[in-house]
Amino acid sequence: MATAFEPSMSTSAIRPPLLSADAPSMADSLPSIKFGFEELRDRMACFTTRFDDFIAQGRKRVLEERNQFRMNVAELQEDQRMKKKDIEILTHKSTTHAHTLAKEAAETAEMQTAIASIASQRDARAAHRDRLRAETASVQRAIDQRLEAQCQHAKYLDEQARFNSPELDFWTDYLCMRIEGAGVVDHLKFVFTHINERDWEKEAWFELNTEKRDYQVECVRPKLEDEGVERCLEKLNENRDLGMFLKGMRELFVQSMK
Repeated sequence: MATAFEPSMSTSAIRPPLLSADAPSMADSLPSIKFGFEELRDRMACFTTRFDDFIAQGRKRVLEERNQFRMNVAELQEDQRMKKKDIEILTHKSTTHAHTLAKEAAETAEMQTAIASIASQRDARAAHRDRLRAETASVQRAIDQRLEAQCQHAKYLDEQARFNSPELDFWTDYLCMRIEGAGVVDHLKFVFTHINERDWEKEAWFELNTEKRDYQVECVRPKLEDEGVERCLEKLNENRDLGMFLKGMRELFVQSMK
C-alpha cells in the first residue's frame, strides 16, 4: 500500500544539523595532501640525468662500435686488397717462372741439338782428317816414288846425253836446225832454215809434244799435209829414231816450199 508524501519529512531528513561556532570545520577533517613533490622532482631529475647518461653512453658505445666495425671492414678490405695484390704478384711471378722454365727448356733442347750437331761435325771432320792423312801419306809415297823415278830418269838422261850430244850436234848442223822451248812443259819447238832456195833465212817449224809415250805434232808452220806428218810421226813412235823423224819433217817442209 502506497504511503503519502510528507514534504516536511523529506526536508528535515536531508538537512544537516546546524553547526555552532566552536564546531570543527569540514576542511579540517580532510586528510593531509603532502606528497613530497620536491623529493619527487629531485628523483625525476636524477632519473632524467641517469637516463640521459645511459642514452649518451649507448650512443657513444654504438658510435664506437660502428667506428670499430668500419675500421675492421676497412682493415679487411685493405687485407683483401693486399692479398689480391699479393695473389696478382704471385700469379705474375708464377707465369714468369713458367715462361722462364719453358725458355730454359727450349734453350736446353737447342743446346743439346747444337752439341749433337757439333759432335757430328767433329766426328765427320775427324774422319775427313784421317782420310786426308791417309791420302796425304799415299800422295807422299807416290811423290817419293815419282821423285825416285825422276832421279833415275835424270841419271839415265845424263848418261844418255853424253852419247846423244855429239849425235844431236850432227843433226842440228846437218839439217840446219835449232831446238827451242815451246813455253809448255814437255813441248819442244824444232826450227829449220835453208829450206827455201830463194830465201835461205826463211824458217819453218813445228812443235812436238813428248808428254805421252806416243809423241804428237801439235803445231806446224807453214802448214803441211796431215798424211805426211802422220807417217813420220808413226815411224818415230815405233822406233824412237828422232834423227830420221827430223830428216823426214825437213823433207816435207822443203817439198812444201817448192
